[in-house]
Amino acid sequence: MSSGKLEVLSAEECLARLGQAKVGRVGVCIGGTPEIFPVNFAILDGAIVFRTGEGTKLHAATRRNVLAFEVDDFDDEVQHGWSVLVTGPSDEITDPDDIHAARNLLSGTWVPADRYHVLTIVPERMTGRRITERD
Repeated sequence: MSSGKLEVLSAEECLARLGQAKVGRVGVCIGGTPEIFPVNFAILDGAIVFRTGEGTKLHAATRRNVLAFEVDDFDDEVQHGWSVLVTGPSDEITDPDDIHAARNLLSGTWVPADRYHVLTIVPERMTGRRITERD
């Protein structure tokens, strides 16, 4: 049985948690089927940015779909943690200055593959939850 309680995070707390994470999950829907992909990401001018190659994420993002983005952190031993979910429209960044700024923020990506495209998700909705100790 869990010893924690569930708390709702404020928008400021959600943004702070996003700033702590380096890896998140992008959720896209292709042909009615949801797919989720881990990505290295950063925050640039209030938007989530990440790099990708050709494929599903690029296909979904360049159609200005609404994507989901999630980050979390949990400590199973003490049963505490948090999660933040962001949804918003996506697109490919095409301005050279913005691409350069995003790539500088994303220089430490884990996968050294051909990820030439820089995508953005502009948050329209952001929710967060935290599991903490009971009072």
